[in-house]
Amino acid sequence: MRGTVRGRRRGAVLALTALLLAGCGSGGPEPVAAPAPTSTAAPTTAVPTPPPAPQPVAPLTGLPVAAVEARPALAVKIENPPIARPQAGLTEADIVWEQVVEGGTSRFVAVYQSRLPASIGPVRSTRPMDPAIAAPLHGLFATSGGQGQYLSAVVDSGLQLFSFDAGDDGFARQGPRQAPHNVYLDPAPLLAAADADHRAAPAAQFGYAPTAGTQTTVAQGTAASGLDLRLSPEATPSWTWDPVGRTWARSESGTPATAADGARVTATNVVVLRVEVVATDAVDPAGNAVPETLLAGRGGEALVATAGRTVPATWTKGADGDPVVLTAPDGTPVLLAPGTTWVELVPTGGGTVAVVP
Repeated sequence: MRGTVRGRRRGAVLALTALLLAGCGSGGPEPVAAPAPTSTAAPTTAVPTPPPAPQPVAPLTGLPVAAVEARPALAVKIENPPIARPQAGLTEADIVWEQVVEGGTSRFVAVYQSRLPASIGPVRSTRPMDPAIAAPLHGLFATSGGQGQYLSAVVDSGLQLFSFDAGDDGFARQGPRQAPHNVYLDPAPLLAAADADHRAAPAAQFGYAPTAGTQTTVAQGTAASGLDLRLSPEATPSWTWDPVGRTWARSESGTPATAADGARVTATNVVVLRVEVVATDAVDPAGNAVPETLLAGRGGEALVATAGRTVPATWTKGADGDPVVLTAPDGTPVLLAPGTTWVELVPTGGGTVAVVP
């Protein structure tokens, strides 16, 4: 029995020894759990905020608009003797050009794009300088008719021609005036008939100041209360600055000019170009020589009236299809105030321009 006890003790010692050897068999430290992996956020770069899209502006006025009207410019020939006044549609035009025709009276080329009146007129016939005035618009031209050579010149300049004499839609005689002073135009049918080459909006014809106070007349001009012009003995328009309305108000031989709806005829800008006028070989039905204002390939003195101030300038023009370029005294492009513009073509021979302080 003593031997059995000894055997049990010896077995326990051997078992304990085996356990100790097993624990020390690696000869190294107890294993330690690896730390949980950590993630490092990638550096971020701030995305710059894009600048706001530029405000769209009407091409022929420079005025801000929600969107540019997707329609061509329409130039309409309107007469201006006393019997034709007051005319319809003058106050809705973006740009109006005034020219001397036979007999010393004046006619207008009124240009519409941002606004369209329901009626325009009285519409009269075209003259030789009209292509040089309207061709840069690459749009539509409306006239009562005219001599074949002048109508052909309009088409050759790249304009789409519409004529009362040709029976085009949109023209009609209306009372109470007698012919030929009673042709009026509804512009809608002409725009609907524009062909594929004459549907785009026009390019700007003048430069406009981006912000108030940056017009060329403000930076380089002098204060003026009015302009007195003499295109001929029969055409003596004047313009008076209206500081409340911030426009130039037109008068005809001292009488306030109004449109057919009674609204005063005004302009944001008045641009005076001194031009050479020559007699052509053509005559009107009364036997008067048809004059031509020379514009293409020419240049000369100019006067710009904006914001109650005037500044002398120079004008140049390339081919018929090129717009008039106005240059300020310091050699920079003239910047007008956004709004409507009247262009007065005052002959260098016999015409006069006077600034009223």
